[in-house]
Amino acid sequence: MLELLGRITKAPPPLARITGLMKLGGGTAFAIESDAMVECHGMIAERMHGLLTRQDVQPARLHVTIQNKVSAQAARALQDELRPGFSLVTFRFRGLGLYAYEGGPWRQIRVLPFRGKDSG
Repeated sequence: MLELLGRITKAPPPLARITGLMKLGGGTAFAIESDAMVECHGMIAERMHGLLTRQDVQPARLHVTIQNKVSAQAARALQDELRPGFSLVTFRFRGLGLYAYEGGPWRQIRVLPFRGKDSG
């Protein structure tokens, strides 16, 4: 796996956009669009074939969770509060993180920064 992640992170930092709010049922997230990161997800999922859940192998729905495990009412309230001031944000991913889930908080194993130079 580290070899694959090393190949992926030889590329320039992938371009992405925060495009809006995403409803999570019991939470809220910022929705992210990034063709390059969706492609990275696909390569990693292919490499880990047989080890992932059905949710893990579906096309990636990139997002940043900002609220989780709250009532639907609390989630709607935050979304209503954030929506009027929301604007599109463009950014580049800095790297990939490799983590292990051990029944509690995730344990960081390694962070691999994207190393390629942006041509644009």
